Amino acid sequence: MTELSFKGKEFVYNHHLSVPFHPLVPHPEKGIGDVALDGNLIIQGDNLKALKALMPMYAGKVDCIFIDPPYNTGNEGWGYNDNVNAPMIKEWLNGNPIGIDDSLRHDKWCAMMWPRLRLLHELLAEDGSFWMTIDDNEVHRARAILDEIFGEAGFVASAAWQARYSVSSDAAVSNSHNYILVYSKQPETWAKLRNQLPKDAKQEGRYSNSDGDPNGPWRSIPWDAAEERDESLSYPIITPKGTEKRPPKGRHWSGTIDNWEEKVSQGLAYFGQDEDGAPAYKKYLKDAGTVVPITWWPHYNSGNTDEASKELTRFGLNVQFETPKPVRLLKKIFSIATKKSSIVLDSFAGSGTTGQAVLELNKSDGGSRKFILVEMEEYANELTADRIRKVANGYDFQGNIKKELFRQKISWTKIKNASRICDEVEKIENLHGHEYDEIEKKVIEGELVVNGKLSVPESVEGIGGEFTYCTLGDAIEMDTILTGENLPAYDQLGGLLFHMATNRPLNAGGIDQAASYLGESEDRHVWLIYKDDLDWLKSQEAALTLSFARKIVAEKTDKPHLVFAPARFVSQKLLNEENLQIEFAPLPFALYRVERD
Repeated sequence: MTELSFKGKEFVYNHHLSVPFHPLVPHPEKGIGDVALDGNLIIQGDNLKALKALMPMYAGKVDCIFIDPPYNTGNEGWGYNDNVNAPMIKEWLNGNPIGIDDSLRHDKWCAMMWPRLRLLHELLAEDGSFWMTIDDNEVHRARAILDEIFGEAGFVASAAWQARYSVSSDAAVSNSHNYILVYSKQPETWAKLRNQLPKDAKQEGRYSNSDGDPNGPWRSIPWDAAEERDESLSYPIITPKGTEKRPPKGRHWSGTIDNWEEKVSQGLAYFGQDEDGAPAYKKYLKDAGTVVPITWWPHYNSGNTDEASKELTRFGLNVQFETPKPVRLLKKIFSIATKKSSIVLDSFAGSGTTGQAVLELNKSDGGSRKFILVEMEEYANELTADRIRKVANGYDFQGNIKKELFRQKISWTKIKNASRICDEVEKIENLHGHEYDEIEKKVIEGELVVNGKLSVPESVEGIGGEFTYCTLGDAIEMDTILTGENLPAYDQLGGLLFHMATNRPLNAGGIDQAASYLGESEDRHVWLIYKDDLDWLKSQEAALTLSFARKIVAEKTDKPHLVFAPARFVSQKLLNEENLQIEFAPLPFALYRVERD
């Protein structure tokens, strides 16, 4: 496999392993509901450190990851700030923010993304999916990095999202799309789990009900099919007016005569408005079902950046983002990628669109999806969290309401009957004109769309939801624990040690601090003898003893044990002689680790 080379790669290749662990520090006054680190989270802090902080609880558990990183256009003003111990990297820090004239800005972007993508890969569930929006500035490098981290077989799709529908007249070629890169650790497994999408308005527009069928809108499906086959599929069909019909030359009927007679008996046969045309059958909208996602995501069913900017304005969030994402886009992604109980992670959270999309999906289908949003900027509380508070609790705003009143596909037949369409629009204006400030009429992608627009003060009802707001605490430096400089809480240290020892996240609900028990992995029980009390840590109680060893082995007999403690008063030889399957891991000077694949 061809690998991407960029300046600094050798320094950041394993940088994610050296990032220190920072515990999450809740701020109850900024969240909604009780503090719950296993619930919805908004984390303010550097996303590399935040991702490392999530590892003990969420490694391998996140069902859907969506990120919208800097596109590196040269106009965003982002800065490289990772604490990589290399002279070249330290020199880079003097060049922030990164602008269009920075000759190394692509190398810096790759160096910034690499360790974050490595941690995101570890957090992603085996049957989960990873989604990343990007544009032409870095899409080719992003593909190369993701191919290297996920493996080329991990690539699922590259969708083109029509982010802009207006044309830039001063551009040589007006750019209308961004990319959505999709990867998975197990693409074949994920493909069986992903959801299909409901038909959008344009697809539904292909159905009509010209004959007042009580079964609702329908479309005609020709009964003939490509390629001529055996004579059994070339039988005569008689129209209601007595005309005999056979398949066109080189084609055949799409089913046997029994299949056709079944359509007839069900009242589905259709021969055109004059009842003497080519045989077809009715397919009803109510029976059309869902559709497989495709890689072309037009703005009319996926939203656009202009729509996203207006959404921010509704919340009173007057912050400019270069490439804001609309709620419809995120809801579409999560509709495909999540189950009702999925965990969704966004480590470049921005204005919090991901959180709103998750809450709205839960409201619509009764789901219990959880979101984890990470935002390093100061606006994490004033913008990101405030948006989620307003979505959950409700808010007032002064803005425009737009309601679609009429939609008609423009075809040559419709143009020939333009007066009829004009009459329809005039009726709408007469009937609804007094309800709106303006009746807007536009032709968009071959469709006439009539909207009613009204500027009003509005109170938006909250849809419910809770979240815990966190910042990152001081790094846990293991070698300073016994000096008293850094004494993390039991669950914080326990989560870190359990993950390091088992490469699995710790179930916080299974911790029994009184018994010094953290939990179990597939092959061992894990214990931690510890209190965040310096005097206690220096006492004899903070040691593994023979009596403690006998006690835990008697309580849990099904698998071996790993015990973390500052000291031990029993030799490994004695433990082995008594056939006590216990391994001792001293704190803090010889931190236990397992070999990873």
